[in-house]
Amino acid sequence: MRQKYGWTWTSILLALTAGAMLTASTQAQDTKPNILVIWGDDIGIWNISHNNRAMMGYRTPNIDRIAKEGISFTDYYGQQSCTAGRAAFINGSVPVRTGMTKVGMPAAKEGWQKTDVTMATVMKSLGYTTGQFGKNHQGDRDEHLPTMHGFDEFFGNLYHL
Repeated sequence: MRQKYGWTWTSILLALTAGAMLTASTQAQDTKPNILVIWGDDIGIWNISHNNRAMMGYRTPNIDRIAKEGISFTDYYGQQSCTAGRAAFINGSVPVRTGMTKVGMPAAKEGWQKTDVTMATVMKSLGYTTGQFGKNHQGDRDEHLPTMHGFDEFFGNLYHL
């Protein structure tokens, strides 16, 4: 009789454990990681102490912590202007495809088009809330604004002029 109850309790315990593991696995899949991109103009790879091991005489502890806890990218193909560089990063293709190859000017026709896919539109399709803060430089017409191309929020300036 004791063995009978032992197997019953063991079966129940295994079933509960399996259920808990499946629930935890499902919850883990539902939790998306936060993604933060810090991108500044004219910052060299050695200007962040995470990359220079504090050998340059200054430290960036908050950026270092974020890099240590997440992922730090160190290689990128530079473009000829900040407009082209941002377009390449946000769109994931060479600037020739978007027409944003030179420094954008106010009221210019160059900028994001309705058919352009941005990292923000992709992230939104995956359930993320997106925002862009700081310099945009991708066009100042209504159809070019970050909020028209996947960013839920934008706070910053459209040009540095």
